[in-house]
Amino acid sequence: MTIASSAPEIEAVRRKAAGSSFYAGMKLLPETERLAMYAIYAFCRIVDDIADEGEGSRDERMAELQDWRDDLKALYAGAHGRRAAFLKDAVERFAPRLDDFLAVIDGMQMDLEGDIVAPGLDLLDLYCDRVASAVGRLSIKVFGMEEEPGFKLAHHLGRALQLTNILRDLDEDAQVGRLYLPREYLGTIGPVNPCEVLSRAAIDAPCRRVAADARKHYDEAAKAMAARPKGDVRAPRLMGAVYGEVLKRMEAQGWAPPRRRVKVPKILLGWLALRYGLRA
Repeated sequence: MTIASSAPEIEAVRRKAAGSSFYAGMKLLPETERLAMYAIYAFCRIVDDIADEGEGSRDERMAELQDWRDDLKALYAGAHGRRAAFLKDAVERFAPRLDDFLAVIDGMQMDLEGDIVAPGLDLLDLYCDRVASAVGRLSIKVFGMEEEPGFKLAHHLGRALQLTNILRDLDEDAQVGRLYLPREYLGTIGPVNPCEVLSRAAIDAPCRRVAADARKHYDEAAKAMAARPKGDVRAPRLMGAVYGEVLKRMEAQGWAPPRRRVKVPKILLGWLALRYGLRA
């Protein structure tokens, strides 16, 4: 069976992802696995756009996310799946779990139900599990990993990548009324104004605590891959290396204002892709 490459959802992802660390990681995979990952990523982008950029009221977008749940359940029940039909080949070949697709939607719904501002650590961890580690659990099926080591890798690498994203996107999130830094690290109770909090030099300290948490997850993910589990872990190795480099550069720069968005130079991205592309 060959994953269909002509679905417009997959083609759109290939165009948008070109030049990104995601694209570099997926290029390491054989074609069938690569196209399956494009399909999974396309799903993630579509439901994320519904939550963040979708047209209509919140109630209308919540209904759209519910439609996605219904279509996925229909697909897994053997029906066409309507808008989820482009996932059919990937689902049949690699058997990713329906629960993990639904978890991703639940994570997007968390953003849609009400802008997340200074969540508690438990809520932040749940959010990271749904929007990142659940994607990892879908991905390890394509990578050919067994569930126990694969889900351990997804748990830690997903959280590491998402915490890094949170630290990188502080100002962009604040502009839309969101702040994912945990309340316990901010040392505050009651209402929080994201832009006001980020304007203070003291914001560096809670950001470094989040960075330390991310580092622990990167370390655990590295241990999981060092154990040489069954499957192809080149793509997660590369993703961990690239995002770990982003985190390192942010730690060197700090988070006190004014902040500058950190990027990994393309030449370094290419070198990392070569290095980790040669490692099984």
